[in-house]
Amino acid sequence: MAFHRAVPNSAGRLGSLLEAFLPWLGLVVVVLLVLTLLRRSASALMALLLPVVAWMHLFGGLLLPGPEPGPHDLVVVQHNVSDENTDPAGTARALADADPDLIALEELVPPTLAVYAQTLAPNYPYHAVRGTVGLWSKHPLTGARLVDIKPQDIKESWSRGLRTVVHTPHGDIVAYVAHLPSVRVRASGLASSHRDESAGLLGEAIAAEELKPVLLLGDLNGTVDDRGLAPLTSRMNTAERGFAFSFPTGFPMARIDQVMARSATVRQIRTMSPTGSDHLPVTARIALG
Repeated sequence: MAFHRAVPNSAGRLGSLLEAFLPWLGLVVVVLLVLTLLRRSASALMALLLPVVAWMHLFGGLLLPGPEPGPHDLVVVQHNVSDENTDPAGTARALADADPDLIALEELVPPTLAVYAQTLAPNYPYHAVRGTVGLWSKHPLTGARLVDIKPQDIKESWSRGLRTVVHTPHGDIVAYVAHLPSVRVRASGLASSHRDESAGLLGEAIAAEELKPVLLLGDLNGTVDDRGLAPLTSRMNTAERGFAFSFPTGFPMARIDQVMARSATVRQIRTMSPTGSDHLPVTARIALG
């Protein structure tokens, strides 16, 4: 069991709060290392070995260079475009310039939805939208439908899940696009019950999926280390390489924009240049087969 799992989630979801910023604990180790070297304390240096080894075990592999692209690789882009984005056309062009196979978007609202559709259409003739989430593709899409991930006590209109089949040159894949509820940090701790409930519903839908491979792209409002996303991370692969901190744009602290896969491998994930959103886009390379 990882050391951070020892922090309970029963009071204020403190475990999830810690896990949201877990990679940054490496900075604490660096500061302690500098102080130890200044004091020239051999015993303190030995005591630091455990947290250094723990951090490297959890995150060291993300720093390694990724493998060379393979013949069956799929490139995808995931972006919460923000419902307050004042330049949807510029955002769409920036995403298309990366030339991915798939582009998943969240917070699509009228009238900007029409702008995204029109701007992406020349290079992405196939798209599906359900509620405020959508997928644009170079390859044909079929069977698009809503995935109900709405928490039980949300009464207003709320549609943030999409499932479709993508017919790629390397075979069919199932793609899910999702936008889980936001979390809030309060004096009482992390308010994430809606996010956790929605993650559970999405995990059940993916577990029941008979086709494979399966891709999940979305703003999941949680990191892959957050136990609140365990219904998803326990069933799917996460990126082998890259941190790709995506939020907030001004000073990215965490990657809450995720690309996961089942029966496929997320080789590498990285951020792209800022757009008019408060999230950075992320792009990932998926190895199929």
